[in-house]
Amino acid sequence: MSNGLSRLKALNEKLDKKIKYKQNLFDDKFSADSTIPTSANKVKTVPSHDIGSKSIEDRAQNMELLRRLFLELKINEKCPDFDNIFLYKAMNLAGIGLKDDDFGELRVGKYIQIIAISYDAIDGDKKKAKNVSLGYYGKGEMLDIQKKYKIIEFILRWRYEKGLQSLDNYIHLLGKLKTLSASPN
Repeated sequence: MSNGLSRLKALNEKLDKKIKYKQNLFDDKFSADSTIPTSANKVKTVPSHDIGSKSIEDRAQNMELLRRLFLELKINEKCPDFDNIFLYKAMNLAGIGLKDDDFGELRVGKYIQIIAISYDAIDGDKKKAKNVSLGYYGKGEMLDIQKKYKIIEFILRWRYEKGLQSLDNYIHLLGKLKTLSASPN
């Protein structure tokens, strides 16, 4: 019984160390300005955005910041035309966690890269995924903390805009369906 208890204590200490590490991952200013405090007792609520002027303003601001990061992170060296970054199907980040449980965490010994994914058609209907490195930033341990934040911000802002572009497409298709279903056959 005491063996099991000592194993639980050791596991608890290990979890406490990991929690402290994650809490110290970001500096206080970044945490205060850029994160949403959560706890097990509170339910996060996200205000719904209507398809109105506020969404247009949000998107314009997002695109402005995205364009600035595009130049600052030198992604324009690999993809000279800013609008072409939305031709990619997805964008991932190698070397830094983006999931809730490891958000912003550098993966030890890994290199930091922004990876864009496209699909090339091969032999008719088959498609092959193609990874393109849009930015290479060296070993994670050597990365400046502010640059890390900017890389994460670029990925999140790109995904935000890409998701809204998909939403625009579905709104268009639903409008088309409404027109079709309203017209007599």
